[in-house]
Amino acid sequence: MATFTFAGILVIAAYIAAQMLSDVLSLKIATVAGLSVDVGTVIYPFTFTLRDLVHKSLGRAAARTVIISAAVINLAMAGLFAFAVWLPPDPTWPLQQEFAAVLTPVWRIVAASILAEIVSEFADTEIYHLWITRVTRRHQWARVLISNTISVPLDSLLFCWGAFGGQLPGPTVWSIFWANILVKGAVTLFSLPGIYLVPEVQS
Repeated sequence: MATFTFAGILVIAAYIAAQMLSDVLSLKIATVAGLSVDVGTVIYPFTFTLRDLVHKSLGRAAARTVIISAAVINLAMAGLFAFAVWLPPDPTWPLQQEFAAVLTPVWRIVAASILAEIVSEFADTEIYHLWITRVTRRHQWARVLISNTISVPLDSLLFCWGAFGGQLPGPTVWSIFWANILVKGAVTLFSLPGIYLVPEVQS
């Protein structure tokens, strides 16, 4: 069984935090360089490398557990937002409408986000595991690059069309999809050296 090192605990905390922050930030659709993009895309791509770090330092079972835990936590977060909106506001507090407008869960987006996270992160886990068990444990950057190359488009496709398909015009959804691919690809390349930050366990 893997030992929960200080580094391993930090990586798990960072993974959960990145998942939660990306879900909240995705409530806004921005325009960047002419492309529509949900703002959570600036944070979410780091979760793939962070998941790889969990896998490397604590093993595949730990990575799977962290993925499911993050999904449950994000669902609980959405439920707590709904509960907070439902509670009657104090008469002297003037921001109920603004609070509700921003944080009332759009359950379709929540469902699409969680589905995309679970499917893509599990795919990333299995591809990463196959690489280190069937190909090589050398060239650690390659295992991150290969697993992310599959999981990033899968995540973007499931989330964009699950969350926005039929609600936003098709060209806008595809714009969000391609923006997701570009940003996540850039973050993948930027975060590749991070795989060397933690020691490896046999998994």
